[in-house]
Amino acid sequence: MKILLKSLSLGLILTVIFSLIPFTAQCKSLEKDIFRLHILANSDLESDQELKLKVRDKVLSYTEDLYKDCETKEDTIKVTENNLVNILNVAQKEVYNLGYNYKVKGEITNMYFNTRQYGKFTVPSGFYDALRITIGKGKGHNWWCVMYPSFCLGESSDLENSNLTDDEKTLISDNDNYKIKFQVVEWFEKVKSFFK
Repeated sequence: MKILLKSLSLGLILTVIFSLIPFTAQCKSLEKDIFRLHILANSDLESDQELKLKVRDKVLSYTEDLYKDCETKEDTIKVTENNLVNILNVAQKEVYNLGYNYKVKGEITNMYFNTRQYGKFTVPSGFYDALRITIGKGKGHNWWCVMYPSFCLGESSDLENSNLTDDEKTLISDNDNYKIKFQVVEWFEKVKSFFK
């Protein structure tokens, strides 16, 4: 009886895993088409968290015009690389203007993100290319969004004008049908990131 129960359990686990492989692959395909923004606050003090949001607003305002002609993630990364010093100067100037002496650092990196909902869109967990901006010690809660296709604030989105496939657009937009699958993929990605 024990062998039968173990076999059934193993069979169930394998069925779940194999049924999620196509979904996981679909989630992974988003990683190559999305560029994100990640801002780390100096600390969790309320003033540092407010500063982080003000820096975010300045960076998003500055990059909105920079990215207006970007048709792909690669375009967005190239524009970011070419303007990284200016983007960081905008962030640093805002920090100084608000009376803080924290240094601002930034880089384009590939990093892990949890599943995140932005208004009506959900982006599954995974390793994404991102512009990461660190304010001061970078020990506070972070803020993140998607720079390409743009849906950083609220419901606004350039999703329809992006080069994402129809399947990828459906995946991001159809939150209700994928909620549990997103959680399983996030668990899988966390386990995977533990071993990286």
